Amino acid sequence: MDSRCKPVVCATGALTALLAITICAGCNAKVKATTDAPSSLPRAAVASVKRQTLSNQLSIAGEFLPYQEVELHAKVAGYVRKINVDIGDHVRAGQVLAVLEVPELNAQVMGAQAGVRHSGEEISRAKNEIARARADHEALHAVAVRLHQASTARPGLIAQQELDNADAKDRASEAQVEAAKSALAATEQQFEISKATQTQVSAMQDYSRIIAPFDGVVTWRYADTGALIQAGTSNASSAPVVKLAEVSVLRLRVPVPESMAPKIHVGMPAGIHIQATDEIIQGKVSRYTDALDRSTRTMQVEIDIANKNGKLAPGMYANVDLEIDSRKDALTVPVQALSQDGGHSSVLVVDPENRIQIREVKTGVQDPNRIEILAGLRDGERVVVGDLSAYQAGEIVQPKGSSIAEKGIE
Repeated sequence: MDSRCKPVVCATGALTALLAITICAGCNAKVKATTDAPSSLPRAAVASVKRQTLSNQLSIAGEFLPYQEVELHAKVAGYVRKINVDIGDHVRAGQVLAVLEVPELNAQVMGAQAGVRHSGEEISRAKNEIARARADHEALHAVAVRLHQASTARPGLIAQQELDNADAKDRASEAQVEAAKSALAATEQQFEISKATQTQVSAMQDYSRIIAPFDGVVTWRYADTGALIQAGTSNASSAPVVKLAEVSVLRLRVPVPESMAPKIHVGMPAGIHIQATDEIIQGKVSRYTDALDRSTRTMQVEIDIANKNGKLAPGMYANVDLEIDSRKDALTVPVQALSQDGGHSSVLVVDPENRIQIREVKTGVQDPNRIEILAGLRDGERVVVGDLSAYQAGEIVQPKGSSIAEKGIE
């Protein structure tokens, strides 16, 4: 081989090897760049902006109370002759619960009845007296008229004194009629007084019976047969006979905090979890005090609950969820996506190029998981959820589904 060709061959082989190494190095660098570039971007948990129904609920404990409850006192003093009920008995309105023995009141009733009868007889006597006085007056008046006619027909026939006596008797008999009428009016007034007295004592006698004012259940009995009961109107320390409660309908009373009181209104839906029976029922606000208790700074709200089957009892507790605010088809994001600073609210939006944008928003109703967006976002946009301080505006991130979305809260 010509010795002049050897250096050329060596140079060519070295060049080929150098090119091969350069090409391999370039390929490896390209592969490495392609593999490592995505993993070097910060990962960001995102959730979609979506529409759904939101409701802001207030959960608070309440107590069942009777719809009506009263301690029944006796209006007159006396001994318990008979008591017809005991605790737990269900009674009807108008039912006699107890009867008192009041001997002196019975005597007063008999006296009043006798007074009415006596006044009635006096009225009959006064009417008869009027009839007699009228008859006398008619006779004397007729005599006076005839005498005057005879004197007119034959002047001087009848002495003037006789005519004057006839006229006097006529006027006197007329006065007797008027007096009898006045006596009748006085007797009739006395009769009305007697009847009023009878009505009064009869009413007092009716008070010797303790009557149920409404349908309910006897929750306590304070007296037994033979016990002396003081009149409730004359003795402030008098004990009641029984306590009666209406339980066919119960009042569920809940204390609403001051901050939520302005949002309460009649008809507001309420979810009720009864602890004793582990039942969940629905109700509505029936009434509220519209004033705060100064000691607790709460407003008393009542929900009427039907209790026809008697499963519920006064004193039971229930957890009440009041739907303070509700929005249908509201644009919402998870509460973890919201950042608040000095009264301003904002979110981190991930645009189609996966670039972070800071977006100021206006919020509305909030529930435990999501919050309503009134302005600043569109349906379907993506927002960063959690650890918002780790990202900067303009930064490119690698989005991933948030745990909130995975749990189905979104």
